[in-house]
Amino acid sequence: MTTRLVVQLQPRIRVQEAEQWSTGLCECYKDMGDCCFALCCLPVFTCKVTRAAGACPCLPLLDCIGCVPPASLAMRASVRERYGIKGSAWSDCWYGCCCYTLSWLQISRELKRRAASHASSSSSSSSARYAALASQQGAHLV
Repeated sequence: MTTRLVVQLQPRIRVQEAEQWSTGLCECYKDMGDCCFALCCLPVFTCKVTRAAGACPCLPLLDCIGCVPPASLAMRASVRERYGIKGSAWSDCWYGCCCYTLSWLQISRELKRRAASHASSSSSSSSARYAALASQQGAHLV
């Protein structure tokens, strides 16, 4: 009788340093399509970005209640956590309250850049959920 030993590789956990946003808050010129879209119809733009991130597209409609926009805060924190970007709830709140449109544009650029880099670096079926965003690199999220 022969005994077989099966050795499986354990997945490696990559510990990365916390990253920065791929674009600055005021770098709207890097995606003029989104910038024009957000300036013309910000509520629709925020709903499209939220849907692209995998959340309920109606979430940004809650931003009109209260002095702290909850959807903007939640989306910014979610994207930061997902990609290991440096920041805090205080900074998310600050950008959401004081730089509302710029914050949403930065979130949109980040989602598109990460989706594009993930789709190009991974040929597995897990990149399928990023395909829609990756194809939108350089275009607005319509």
